[in-house]
Formats: sequence, structure tokens, C-alpha cells
Amino acid sequence: MNQYETVFILTPVLSDVQMKEAADKFVSYLQEKGAEIISTENWGLKTLAYPIQKKTSGFYQMIEFKAEPTVIAKLELQMRRDERVLRYLTVKNEKYAAAYAEKRRNLKKEA
Repeated sequence: MNQYETVFILTPVLSDVQMKEAADKFVSYLQEKGAEIISTENWGLKTLAYPIQKKTSGFYQMIEFKAEPTVIAKLELQMRRDERVLRYLTVKNEKYAAAYAEKRRNLKKEA
């Protein structure tokens, strides 16, 4: 299993309940496919660097998880099909990035 981080931007017209529902949909999809969820973060409403689909802001979400490489293509297909998702990016964490992410999470817990 490899460690991955997926950051995705949701459309800004969603309510808090709809935003949470969209994020939970992807978390539960990963769990169905046998992924181990390490952490999820809601980064809130941020201004985009350039307009996407005529929108200038979006809700940022991050999911950090361990999964088999075949799961990534299926997850990204689900994101492409969901009209609430403006953009997404999945990166594979190397051992140094994984160690940094763990250190960052621990600092966040202490604060």
C-alpha cells in the first residue's frame, strides 16, 4: 500500500451540509475500496488563483490515505463524475513527505 494525498476543490455554492456530504462520499468510497484513511482536513473557502467554471472561490478539502495504486484511477473517475468538484489532485507521498505530513498533523493536535 502506498500513501497518497488528494486535495479537491468543491463549488462555493454548497451549504455546509452539502460540502460535508460531498467530502464524506469520497472518504466512504475509499473505505469501500479497502483504503486506510489517515486524516481528512477542511481548509475552508479560499479564493482561486484563476476562475474555474466562472467561479472565483471554492471549498478546499484534503484526504490523506493509504491504498493500492489501482484505487486512485477509480477515485478520480468518481471525482470527475461529481459536478460539485471543480478540481482535484492526487499525489503519492514518498517516505519523507509522509514523515513531514505526520509531523504536521502532530503539531496541529498539540495546538
